[in-house]
Amino acid sequence: MEVRVSKSFSLTIVCALALASASNASAQATFDLEAVKQAALAQAQAQTRPQTPGATGPVIDLRLEDAVQRALDNNLDLAVERLNPQTYDYSLSALYATYRPTMTASGGNRSQVQFTNTQLAGVVGTLNTETVSWTAGMSQNVQWGGGSFTGGFTNNRQDSSNSFATRNPSYNSTVSFNYTQPLLRNFKTDSTRTSIQTTKISQDVSELQLKATTAVTTASVRTAYYDLIAARRAIEVAQQSMALASKLVADNQQRVEIGTMAPIDVIQAQAEEATRRQTLVQAEATARTAELALKRLIVSGTEDPLWSASINPVDRPVFSPQPIDVDGVVRNALDNRLDLQQAKRQLDSNDLSIKNLSNQTMPALDLSGGYSLQGLGGTQFIRQGLGGSISNIIPGGYLQALSNIQGFDAPTWNLQVNLSYPIGTSSADASLARAKLQLRQTQAQIKKIALQIATEVTNTALTVGSNEQRVQTSTVARELSQKRLEAEQSKFEVGLSTNFLVVQAQRDLFDAQIAELRAILDYAKSLVDLERVQVTGSGSVSSISAGGGGTGATTSGTTGGTTGGTRTGG
Repeated sequence: MEVRVSKSFSLTIVCALALASASNASAQATFDLEAVKQAALAQAQAQTRPQTPGATGPVIDLRLEDAVQRALDNNLDLAVERLNPQTYDYSLSALYATYRPTMTASGGNRSQVQFTNTQLAGVVGTLNTETVSWTAGMSQNVQWGGGSFTGGFTNNRQDSSNSFATRNPSYNSTVSFNYTQPLLRNFKTDSTRTSIQTTKISQDVSELQLKATTAVTTASVRTAYYDLIAARRAIEVAQQSMALASKLVADNQQRVEIGTMAPIDVIQAQAEEATRRQTLVQAEATARTAELALKRLIVSGTEDPLWSASINPVDRPVFSPQPIDVDGVVRNALDNRLDLQQAKRQLDSNDLSIKNLSNQTMPALDLSGGYSLQGLGGTQFIRQGLGGSISNIIPGGYLQALSNIQGFDAPTWNLQVNLSYPIGTSSADASLARAKLQLRQTQAQIKKIALQIATEVTNTALTVGSNEQRVQTSTVARELSQKRLEAEQSKFEVGLSTNFLVVQAQRDLFDAQIAELRAILDYAKSLVDLERVQVTGSGSVSSISAGGGGTGATTSGTTGGTTGGTRTGG
């Protein structure tokens, strides 16, 4: 069975047929069928491009999927959320910078004058020393194994007034390499490597949050779109209801003029007309609020042309009930719910923290090794004995020092093991115990979330079924209210009913029309909600009331995507 939202309003034509017979109080009148057709055509044309009361901009036709696409392109909440994953790229870059090599270089000149108090200083009075040095080096932390490497190239040239110096100036050069490797603590993992892994998890969670925001935004747009349809339709129902009241006032005034009705009945009809005019004003205010709610979701700012325009939602939900597989929907939600995936990723992060803290409780056992080569050059003075006269001079320079290094003439190597371990309970032990407790909490939280998801999805599926029944019963109620009004009007024409009963029948028809409208829109939004709860559990919003008056029940709608059972059509 398919029931369009507009069907509830087309039936007001039948109501107009019934009331037209009262236009002549003195005798039975026949309907001008052509006039009724013209009135129906004028009403249809007026509904083609409705405009929110008070709007000054152009009217823009907007389909549901176009509204969703506009939100995906322009929504400011999504624009903010899309930037979050990118921030983790910079955080990861900063962490990986720990393992990038660092180059160092320095150079300088040092002049020193010292007083001497011994002949062994090689000079009497003051000792003058001039030193020029230049160095270069590189260091790097190794990601695998947690080791660290350093290398350096050191050079200096020294001039001295020391008469005992065998080379003056002398050139000293050293090439050195050192590597430190943790064997227990910080071998498998350390704080930096753990931070890299947890940051990647946080980035994944941020991506999940972006998907959740996208799902919530899409659902919010669909709900806001349906709310705007409901608000616009409520205006039309209120206008038709007021037209019926105005027609009754005119008919009663004619009856008073010919003496077949008391003036008090006209006042009663006028009071009812004023009440329905107030209902129309409330419905127009609701429509303005609904349109602003939709605009906020789909515009990029107040400079967007759509912000100042009036939106005409051209799609209409079509009621087409379909069975819901509750168990299948629950299974799908447990597989795809983003909040459950986030909790599981948090469990992975806690597990990494436990591994790191467990590693930190181990002894610090480090193996260090180094190797260096030294070179010496410069003009060499050969003396006869200690402090004797120079017997020979052997020229030399900086290249001589480099030649020593190249020839591995003076190598040095070292290998050592360093061990440290705190006595008693360390801070790492306390942190590990706390992390294990947090892991147990997260595991319990995951079970809790899964149960909440199953409950929420089941409840939403039941709401879909309930709303389906509401549509069917409200349609029957509206049809019966229509027939009652026709019957009451016919009896009123022949004096078998009262003005009060006709007014009451009109009210009942208005309430039934609003109730049917709300039921169809609530059914559409409950399907949207059912799709949403299979993706994310956040972002529920309250629906806007479909009308400004009447006594029909109002339900709250939540946001989500669309699913089978309700489709939109122009």
